[in-house]
Amino acid sequence: MMNHISFPGLGLSFSVSRVAFEIFGISVYWYGILIALGLSLALLYGFRESKRVGLSGDDLLNMILIAVPVAIVCARTYYVIFSWQDYKDNLWSVLDIRGGGIAIYGAIIGICGVILCYCKAKKLSIGKVLDILAVGLLIGQAIGRWGNFINGEAFGGFTTLPWAMTIKQVAYSVHPTFLYESIWNCGGLILLLFYKKIKEFDGELFSAYLAWYGLGRVWIEGLRADSLYIGDFRVSQLLAGATLILGIVLILYGRIRRAKIK
Repeated sequence: MMNHISFPGLGLSFSVSRVAFEIFGISVYWYGILIALGLSLALLYGFRESKRVGLSGDDLLNMILIAVPVAIVCARTYYVIFSWQDYKDNLWSVLDIRGGGIAIYGAIIGICGVILCYCKAKKLSIGKVLDILAVGLLIGQAIGRWGNFINGEAFGGFTTLPWAMTIKQVAYSVHPTFLYESIWNCGGLILLLFYKKIKEFDGELFSAYLAWYGLGRVWIEGLRADSLYIGDFRVSQLLAGATLILGIVLILYGRIRRAKIK
């Protein structure tokens, strides 16, 4: 489970194990630790921000307790649906999530579904909760992508750029697309923290997140060598394009509506 990864142009080389440690013979993976770290930091932000905007910490905790397992199931379901050829002959393998195979878009869809249902049932501001989620997602995604680095996955196609990465799975240098997305998410996080000061309506931060992440994922997904496909099209690239457009439309609609109310 050791991965040997290097960046020859930068003079960097790493030998990293997917397993952080073992407890009673059960392997604990770095990927899971990094996901948990990202989630924990996102939660700290969420609880702090919920107090500032007048949301109950109990409601936020309830949503988290529901959203986390739903997100895992949806992330796995999304991946399995678009990789069905790998699972159709062994349905039990669908449950083997430790073997890899989850998709962030599936998780985001699941989380948003939980928030929409919970907020509607409790008569909470969906926009305020989604704005908190937007920042939390970028925190978690920026950190979580480093789990792909340790696993030696989510890399791109051939490149000769100075920061090209070499990995044992392929015989040529590739784009470190996990790094591109982590940097892009960090940039988005900084952007949203500034944007928060000038937003004009609840839900605008989440709309900006959709636009920013969609824009980045459109070009990054185009570089990846492990994309999920529907026909000749990359599923996540199509979805990224849709979220980019949706985010822009929501921002324009919200601001125009706000201007009319004024």
